[in-house]
Amino acid sequence: MLILECPYCGVKAEESELHAGGEAHLTRFGPGSSDAEFHDYLFMRENPRGVHFERWRHINGCGKWFHAARCTTTLEVFGTYSAQTLEPPQAIRDAVSAKRPGWRWRDL
Repeated sequence: MLILECPYCGVKAEESELHAGGEAHLTRFGPGSSDAEFHDYLFMRENPRGVHFERWRHINGCGKWFHAARCTTTLEVFGTYSAQTLEPPQAIRDAVSAKRPGWRWRDL
């Protein structure tokens, strides 16, 4: 079972209390974008084996969106952080690097 801590209210919640929102740190395209940009946004997503950054919403709590870093093969959670953050905090990047030697944030 996946347990994530909401960075806003501090509650540790099971995944059934949260809603997954897909890949984090994407440029979101909508009206006014080209067909190619919108196509890529909808269909060309990463589905990595290993470290993945995702958006989650605390639906049975504060209702806010946040990001989580986790491993898709082991479900190990490296940390959660505010959705307004443009890239993961250094502490989370260091935690991932410690467990996954050779991993770098910009490799995504």
